Amino acid sequence: MKKILSIFLCVLFILSSLVLTVSAQDAYELDEEYYSKFKGQNITLYVYNWGEYISDGSDGMMDVVAEFESLTGIDVEYTTFDTNEGLYSKLQSGSAYYDIIIPSDYMISRMAENGMLEKLNYENIPNFEKYVDDVFKNPDYDAANEYSVPYTWGTVGLIYNTKYVTEEVDSWEILWDEQYSGKILMFSNSRDAFAIALARLGYSINSEDETEITEAAELLKEQKNVVQAYVMDQIFDKLAEENAWIAPYYAGDYLTMSETNPDLAFVFPKEGFNQFVDAMCIPKGCVNKEAAEMLINFMCEPTVSAENCGYIGYSTPISAAKDLMDEEMVANPVAYPSDDILENSETFRNLSDETNKLLDDLWIEVRVGTLTAGFWIAVALLAIGITALCLFSMWRKKKRMDARQMK
Repeated sequence: MKKILSIFLCVLFILSSLVLTVSAQDAYELDEEYYSKFKGQNITLYVYNWGEYISDGSDGMMDVVAEFESLTGIDVEYTTFDTNEGLYSKLQSGSAYYDIIIPSDYMISRMAENGMLEKLNYENIPNFEKYVDDVFKNPDYDAANEYSVPYTWGTVGLIYNTKYVTEEVDSWEILWDEQYSGKILMFSNSRDAFAIALARLGYSINSEDETEITEAAELLKEQKNVVQAYVMDQIFDKLAEENAWIAPYYAGDYLTMSETNPDLAFVFPKEGFNQFVDAMCIPKGCVNKEAAEMLINFMCEPTVSAENCGYIGYSTPISAAKDLMDEEMVANPVAYPSDDILENSETFRNLSDETNKLLDDLWIEVRVGTLTAGFWIAVALLAIGITALCLFSMWRKKKRMDARQMK
């Protein structure tokens, strides 16, 4: 009797699981009629996104681009950038065309102010109202929800290798520690780098005070002697292969790197840290705007966001997607930190043109200062060598001409 009851309960459990699965699939079923609108029209969308920032079909996860292409008949040309500032410069120069870009919060505000973004038609993006969590609507960087739809959100913190860094880590100060000289990496973009220095000094990461920013620049110059390299995507190989031991970076990328190297740990520095949102926007002059809005809508499908964020490690702004994700990921305090931890974070604001120029100028000073005396000696010797070679060549040429004249 117990055996029969056990079998009955197992069957009941399996059936209930199937019902729940079917219900979840039905609840988030894609509207195929909506997504068929541009089939057969030979449309290509050009997407510009961060590196390592979309599910590509690895590890059994969804190939997001291929899935969209199959569903809609729209081709996608996908390329990547390293920094918000690099993205801004490229669009401002007019040297490239894109239908969709995915900048960070403060850069969205800057681009909107400079007339570089199209206003979105949310009638073509029904999933924004339907699925995006209210906390991500009407943000400071796009208060009227005119230009952007959130893609992911996340935080910046410290990543370190516990095999080599055995002390307690809780502060940005370790990025200046001489005992780890040559094993420390640093952001190669000015906004993130200055944010760390400003936070360590006790200032706001959005400071526009010239004295505070100059003080932060001096602190970054002091750091240069212990920094192995200034990096963005290069961090993946350097930390995974243990060429470096300590680096500030994004929490989502830490989760990806820790799968390759389980000795890596992550901490939110006590001085404070950046919390950010990366969002989907359409650049001014887009010729396939409605198709671009369709791709934005597709990225807000709970099933797509769940697969995408589950793969890249960043946090989803769609709670319905979290319901479909691995429970361990959703419970991870790095991916989804508690409100108490987030209270110590600060979101980047768009700074004035004067402050942005100051940051750019000082950042050049910091980076140029990383070139050693040996480098400049080598440059000088090379210049002397080239000059000597040119003079010797001129002397030989003159000598040959004099010889011909004597004949």
